[in-house]
Amino acid sequence: MFSSNPHTPVRTVLFDLGGVLVDWDPRHLYRRLFTDEAAMERFLATVCTQAWNEEQDAGRPFREGVELLLARYPHHATEIRAYDARWVEMLRGAIEESVAILDELRRRRVPFFGLTNFSAEKFPLARERFGFLDWFEGILVSGEEGLKKPDPRIYHLAIERFGLVPAETLYVDDVEKNISAAALLGLKTHLFLGAAGLRHCLAGCGLLPEQSPTGHRAHAG
Repeated sequence: MFSSNPHTPVRTVLFDLGGVLVDWDPRHLYRRLFTDEAAMERFLATVCTQAWNEEQDAGRPFREGVELLLARYPHHATEIRAYDARWVEMLRGAIEESVAILDELRRRRVPFFGLTNFSAEKFPLARERFGFLDWFEGILVSGEEGLKKPDPRIYHLAIERFGLVPAETLYVDDVEKNISAAALLGLKTHLFLGAAGLRHCLAGCGLLPEQSPTGHRAHAG
């Protein structure tokens, strides 16, 4: 955890969603479309890349992104179209241990918000599936704003919209560059590597006990 003033108490938590609370990965879909793991990885590294997907997260319509790739890689038409048409199959489910922590925060009346890189078209599908998204006091979705992490402007927007005090806010994300960008703006940060480490961090902030309600002690790591 990093902060310009580590002694300032944390009062609010700002969560990333994918990789922290939601298990989203295009491989969940593409393992159904490819029989060869190496071929699948080549496709995701050269055709439907992370950089290409992030343009949808920044507001580009999926239709435009798909058409762009179809023109370049017509021999992968079926796989490219699936990224849009079968996107929901990339959602394996909730990361239940993290959602349990979120529920504890809710029961303790700790305010929490969301800041997520997510397509504006696809986010309603996630909201429909995951009822815990209704627990948030607000969620800022990159695709709705035309900005994406780690652009400092999206953090400033979240701070302004949700009335956050950076030094009193813990930002949780599983991507190091997003964490670094938040820390530069004065937010306290936690790089998510698992629910046990998150609980340990929240306990250190005085927001949760070290032990879950089931009696298991968290171990950082």
